Amino acid sequence: MSKRGYAASKKLLTGLIGAPIAHSASPAMHERAAEALGLRGHYQLIEVAGADAAGLRLMLEGVRRLGFAGVNVTYPYKEAVVPLLDALAPGAASMGAVNTVVVRDGRLTGHNTDTTGFARAVTPLLAPSGNAIALIGAGGVGKAIAFALTSQEMADIRIFDSEPARAEKLAAMLAPRGARVAASVEDALEGATGLVNGTPIGMLPNRDTPVPAGLLRADLWVADAVYSPLITPLLAAAREKGAKIMTGRDLAIYQAADAFELFTGLAPSTEIMGEAFDAVMAARSAAYQAA
Repeated sequence: MSKRGYAASKKLLTGLIGAPIAHSASPAMHERAAEALGLRGHYQLIEVAGADAAGLRLMLEGVRRLGFAGVNVTYPYKEAVVPLLDALAPGAASMGAVNTVVVRDGRLTGHNTDTTGFARAVTPLLAPSGNAIALIGAGGVGKAIAFALTSQEMADIRIFDSEPARAEKLAAMLAPRGARVAASVEDALEGATGLVNGTPIGMLPNRDTPVPAGLLRADLWVADAVYSPLITPLLAAAREKGAKIMTGRDLAIYQAADAFELFTGLAPSTEIMGEAFDAVMAARSAAYQAA
């Protein structure tokens, strides 16, 4: 929709499909971004656990019919929604994972802003040459991260997943760009310069880590896609080792900003979205400490 169309209507309905999502900072980020642009935005959390294809189809049909400009999609549905959409943007089609669904003229088109968001977030950590990245997780967000890394011309991506078939499938998709399957976490980290957690391990209430602390090193940068909590058990252990860390904050903000622009055609302020994100995290931390 054009800027004029949104300025005239002053209304913007978007949302998020996934489970669990009560912790999401997306409503605050999107609604504050809309307000700053003079829009009346509402971002609806659509939390349904264990939905099958028929259930997802019903949710997407509601999105199509109820006036949504679009929705984000998160765990565990980023791959499951793909065959239910009318069209896919090239990037989403190539990886078979969607985190953003745009509604236009009654049609649902899937995009992946996890890829563009992570590429923007990780760039400051990358060396001009010689990067070797251990990627843990080959699901929806892991796929997006892998494609983001290849867009940065990474020559050596080692993929480990607890389900080897998923890692093999992703590595096969990226084989021409230098990706391979790692037999273990240890194998993935051998000689690596960076580590990325692309799994939900460490997301509250889970307090596990995908990588034993003994494998972390001071000369290894460590990034986590999880942002609830901001400092995951993995990042806390990496920081104790003296490693440079990247929280899920920048990924969360950049992917949200790219999605907002797809929904509206308007570029939001990442600074304002960042302030909204930080406010959510601060309130959550205060509530946790008071409990």
